[in-house]
Amino acid sequence: MAAAVTDRYRREQSLPLPGSSAALFNNLSVLRLPGPQLQRFSAVHGRSLSLLSAAAAGLGLSHRQLPAREPGTGVSAALLTQAAWCVLPSRVLLVLTSQKGIQMYEADGSVLVYWHALDVAEHPPAEAVFARGIAAVGERFICVGTSSGPVLVFDVPPKGTNVTVSEVLEQHGAAVTDIAAEQGQAPDGAGDLVSADDAGTLCVWSTGEEFRLVSKVPACGCTCSSVALWHGTVAAGFGNGQIRLYEAASGRLRAQVNAHARWINALDLAPETGKLLSGAEDSFVHIWKLSRNPDTDDVEIQHCHAECVPDTQVCGARFCDPEGNSFAVTGYDVSEIFRYSRV
Repeated sequence: MAAAVTDRYRREQSLPLPGSSAALFNNLSVLRLPGPQLQRFSAVHGRSLSLLSAAAAGLGLSHRQLPAREPGTGVSAALLTQAAWCVLPSRVLLVLTSQKGIQMYEADGSVLVYWHALDVAEHPPAEAVFARGIAAVGERFICVGTSSGPVLVFDVPPKGTNVTVSEVLEQHGAAVTDIAAEQGQAPDGAGDLVSADDAGTLCVWSTGEEFRLVSKVPACGCTCSSVALWHGTVAAGFGNGQIRLYEAASGRLRAQVNAHARWINALDLAPETGKLLSGAEDSFVHIWKLSRNPDTDDVEIQHCHAECVPDTQVCGARFCDPEGNSFAVTGYDVSEIFRYSRV
């Protein structure tokens, strides 16, 4: 690990949540809106999603609850497992996953655009069935993972409701935990999508009209709960508190850091600076800096900042801007979103 670089962040005014955050991986999503630093935040609580809109200073706060729904039955009894805004060139959709299926809404949650039901009948009664892991990639694709391992690729039109399943990626033998798209410039042959699962397997994909497996990191027996992809480097957070960096093109391990004392629940990348945000059950949030040594081509990771969120099991952490100058954090059973900005 390279020498530490110090950044300073201060805590800003928190945002109140209508309900507390559930103990789920990656349980926070942030969407930047056009206007003077307007942002939307979302966090899952049981069978509903808390949606907040606020300016950077915490002014003009509005919030609402979006319940899980099923076509024809109204409100669903299924628990939500994740929510994320998927930003495509032509539109932004809010995607929710649950024990019953996948819901896609317009960005403000006002209109249900598409519903995809999971085939519960195919699984034994004792086996949990759910969708989890959400990412937008390319011009028109949204990828969502499932508890049985396959990753569903949805082809999304520029407008309207004619969303279709264009492909099913079958390389995972355990429940998918997270999916992330390239946030920088992918080197030739490196792939632009990574998926992870409960067994620690990582799959890197090249996307397009047909998705192709580029590399695969075999299962390590420890859950990989969150992943990010930046300039051909995969950052993966694990249940043992480690962050591991892999070469996307080959799957080769390039760096490893004992980053947290407990389970890592969230990773996020600031695409314009290569800053990496990690949050874990040890109540700590860390900021790291990824870079590549121009002389040796080694991937390097530097520690920049540590923030303790007292008495909080962090379950979500996201940067609020592409430079990594501000970030937000959610915690299990905590009814607020903590916000921090660079001094």
